[in-house]
Amino acid sequence: MSEQRDLVIIGSGPGGYVAAIRAAQLGLAVTVVEKDPKFGGTCLHRGCIPTKALLRTAGMLDEIRASERFGIEVASPSLDLDKAQGFKRQVVDKSAKGIEYLFKKYGVEGVRGRGRVVGSHEVEVASEDGTTTYGARHIVIATGSVPRQLPFVATDGKRVLSSDDVLELSRVPASMVVLGAGAVGCEFASIFNSFGSDVTLVEMLPRVLPLEDEEISKQLQRSLKKRGVKIHTGSRLKQVVPTEDGLELEVEKEGGNVENLAAEILLVAVGRAPVTSELGLEALGVRVHRGYIEVNELMQTDVPHIYAIGDVVDTPWLAHVASAEGILAVEHVAGEQVRPIDYDRIPAVTYCEPEVASVGLTEAQATERGYDVATGKFPFTALAKAAIEGHTEGFVKVVRETRYDELLGVHIIGRHATDLIAEACVALQVESTTEELFRTIHAHPTLSEAVAEAAHAAAGHAIHF
Repeated sequence: MSEQRDLVIIGSGPGGYVAAIRAAQLGLAVTVVEKDPKFGGTCLHRGCIPTKALLRTAGMLDEIRASERFGIEVASPSLDLDKAQGFKRQVVDKSAKGIEYLFKKYGVEGVRGRGRVVGSHEVEVASEDGTTTYGARHIVIATGSVPRQLPFVATDGKRVLSSDDVLELSRVPASMVVLGAGAVGCEFASIFNSFGSDVTLVEMLPRVLPLEDEEISKQLQRSLKKRGVKIHTGSRLKQVVPTEDGLELEVEKEGGNVENLAAEILLVAVGRAPVTSELGLEALGVRVHRGYIEVNELMQTDVPHIYAIGDVVDTPWLAHVASAEGILAVEHVAGEQVRPIDYDRIPAVTYCEPEVASVGLTEAQATERGYDVATGKFPFTALAKAAIEGHTEGFVKVVRETRYDELLGVHIIGRHATDLIAEACVALQVESTTEELFRTIHAHPTLSEAVAEAAHAAAGHAIHF
């Protein structure tokens, strides 16, 4: 057995590595176990970062194609996917090296191998060099998730792809069906639509981005259709049949009608499954339900010195959620004063074109909870900076409680929505009123003015609309 550690973390994704750095800052001796060759986890290597790099390439293509409206004439652009993939890898590799640098800076021990909890205070790590057991006063499980598989059609990395597989395509497919219109599905639909693929979105629920405010979802659906993406909501994939040059897909619509689709590639984006089955937790008395580790508000399992964070617990599948949970867990380990996470104040972001971002309650959620609700919207079409940017699609929506003027939620669809949402996150965190939001003077001309204008509208006195 190696020397005793204060903390062993299994997994180095945005939950694990952030937890490790914060724990080291607090004076704890920390070891991080990672099964992959590089630290960073799914978000860095197979999720958030590589997809956003490809989205940047897609956005550049779209901007160049539209450059004439700004008085710039260029030849018709073409995509070199190999170079785009190279840019993606460059971004990912730089970030991975950044994590290694931070580990060295703060004295975090990084160990490569597959971790497993073999005793109440013991983590076994299996690697090519053999098996090593680490003693730990506390353990954090941060093993993340993998793309969820369909029972009747397995991904093969060739024609039926997971979100991991699609990131490594060497050529742009002529046609693609994307199964699942959540954040992952909408982002890849947006990417490959810009790249030139004939894209079809299939979603079982009645609308795309079904967890977002309904008005936002409907606007995104209109925007994607305007761009040429075909959309089938309320539709369930029933069968996939390989053909000589692709796939034939049988899709059942609401009411039982069946429609046949053809595509070169099927991308399965139906969610993710937690990686918990081989950790040895149940033998120690840690409850696992439907694959998720059960924790309290401090991220503790039923074994108090074992914590779980990120996608292995039943909280939103978001990198920033995992990071926040990791900080909460290790600060509790270190004896710091901590405050449980308010998941109603977690921002959700989708980097399709147009972008979608939200924080707080939707109009429907606020109504269901019994609030007397008022809403205000401000379209980017009425904003000078949006006209200057050449992107006037979308709007900001503010959800307000009328009796005490409580700000309940902010929802944005449009250019730079994922950045604009930060203001709303701060406002909710400090329990701002809607009046405080619109009386905050916003610089002109900026896109952020739309947030203040929507707050004005929610209070019943829109200025510019």
